[in-house]
Order: sequence, then structure tokens, then C-alpha cells
Amino acid sequence: MKTIQPPHSIAKHHHRKFTVFLAGSIEMGKAENWQQKVCAYFEGKPDYTVLNPRRDDWDSSWVQTFENAQFYQQVNWELTALEKADSIILYLCAGTQSPISLLELGLYAHSGKLLICCPDGFWRKGNVEVVAERYGIPLYEDLDDLLEKNYPLESV
Repeated sequence: MKTIQPPHSIAKHHHRKFTVFLAGSIEMGKAENWQQKVCAYFEGKPDYTVLNPRRDDWDSSWVQTFENAQFYQQVNWELTALEKADSIILYLCAGTQSPISLLELGLYAHSGKLLICCPDGFWRKGNVEVVAERYGIPLYEDLDDLLEKNYPLESV
């Protein structure tokens, strides 16, 4: 497994056979670091590239505006990663609002690439459930369940 995080290039030649983007709750560090758990799950899977937007060098003082070069780069990295990914794991952490993750849900609801984990306690779980049902998006309450059912431990 290979993991790529911003600001590193996600050019296609860096990818393994399957590419997974980790969309979902971060909220400036308010959410648990679920991405770390998912990356650990993929460790024994050499055919996968995981695109993890949780940036190690994120600086919360960066102003989130179009004019801010670091912010602009981060958002574009994520948009490119979403486009290039073969599948998208969208985890909506209980106790968060995750507006950008909901934006990503809207952008990719029709893509056939989404897998959603939305446990009880996510503030708009009902909305997520309706969208998942309407567009046939697999919906899980448990992240381990999502991983085990969609990315079995046997190598692909």
C-alpha cells in the first residue's frame, strides 16, 4: 500500500492498481483521526494507493480563502484526488458537522465510487440516509464493517 498526502503529487504514475480517497470528517482536528485507522487497515494490501487529505503540516492559522496559496493548494489537491480515485470512503464522524464532507457527498453521489460510514450522532444523518438510498450508495454505521465488506483482507 502506498499513502499519498498533500501537498505531494498524486500523478497517476504514483498509483497502485486501486486508488481510494479518504473523504470525511476532519474539522480542524475536532474529529478522531479515522484516516490513520484506515491507512493501517490497508497496510497489508500492496495493490492500493490511499489518498489521505489529512495533512501532517496543516496550520490552522491559514486563512481559508481563495487568495491563500496553501489553502488553495489543499482544496485543489482534494478535488483532484476525488476525481482520480477508484473509490471514495466518506466517513462522517459523530459529533461533527463536516460541511465540506457533505459537499463531497453531493459532488460524488452519482459517481458510483462512494461508500459512506455515518454512525449515530452525526448531526445530519437523516439527510445522508435519504441521499444514500436515493442514489444506491452503500451506507454503514461502522467503519470496520465498511472496510471488511468492501476491501476484504485477502489480497486483490
